Amino acid sequence: MSDPRQADSRPANPGATRSTETVGHPVAESSAGSTTAAVGDSARRKVQWTLWGQRYGAIAALVALFIYNAIDTPFFLSRSSLLFVLLRQAAPIAIVAVGMAIVIGTAGIDLSVGSVMAIAGQVGATLVLHGHPFLLAIVAALLVSALCGLFNGTLVARFGVQPIIATLILFIAGRGIAQLITGGELQPLANPAFQWIGLARPSGVPAQVIVAFVVAVVAWLVMRLTVYGRHVLAVGGNEAASRLAGVPASRVKLVTYVTSAFLAGLVGLIAVSANSASDANNTGVGMELDAIAAVAVAGTPLTGGKVTVWGAVVGAVMLKLLQNTLISHGITKEVAQMIEGAVIIAALALQRQEA
Repeated sequence: MSDPRQADSRPANPGATRSTETVGHPVAESSAGSTTAAVGDSARRKVQWTLWGQRYGAIAALVALFIYNAIDTPFFLSRSSLLFVLLRQAAPIAIVAVGMAIVIGTAGIDLSVGSVMAIAGQVGATLVLHGHPFLLAIVAALLVSALCGLFNGTLVARFGVQPIIATLILFIAGRGIAQLITGGELQPLANPAFQWIGLARPSGVPAQVIVAFVVAVVAWLVMRLTVYGRHVLAVGGNEAASRLAGVPASRVKLVTYVTSAFLAGLVGLIAVSANSASDANNTGVGMELDAIAAVAVAGTPLTGGKVTVWGAVVGAVMLKLLQNTLISHGITKEVAQMIEGAVIIAALALQRQEA
């Protein structure tokens, strides 16, 4: 038989006793609090570094590339190298990237910019070659570009076609339209007034660099100071909610695609002028990918709701400098493109961390 005294000495609720002793122990509470604080600090630092990378990663990469080339690349810091090799090459991409950034801000995409460049360039060149005034040729080319944007915007905003499909139509058909205008033949140009935008050097600075700077400033002011700029961010952030709040979402998207196409047409005129020839087969080829890449590496989320105009410009210059750096140091163009792709993947990874 068991001793009754032993049974009486056991606690009535052992679990409760253990719980009371553990929870109330000051050492255990202190240890748990320190662990939680450490985890919180680590998470905050990770978020801060992620945000820093998204906001300043492109400009940090640009500065690093600039310093590297200044040290290792002969004649890199010369005026001709900076103005006519780097900025002159990056300016057209920067202009298209500004328009692309605004489109992406509405959670859209524009794959037709390269074909719109070809159409605008051929329209302008053909009119000049047939003896029409150069101003008429420029206005007509830009008007046709705006109509292309109106076509894209109508499909997206009025008929609800997905942006990638709507702009894919002109991406394919637009190149054919440009080739029909000129019969697919290379047409040489020799009209100084019409070619001013591509060849002129006011105060020693390429005209297209000045145009790119003006476009960026105007776009930045529009996005920062106007109702339209706020509406773009609202539509890209949450289109359904913006409609309920009274935002004319369809009109905003329509204007956005017209703007993108207009800027692409402007760059088409620059390309034709700079090359002194209209080439429907090659004008604007790959421009849509360059523009999207410039926007992506600047930390702009492709899901919409954010527009970084100067980031798109920095991204365009950084990618062009990266390409030139690799090629000037003996890296083949194919490998350079692979490295550019890796840079874009890194930028997208930063965006994914934020999500």
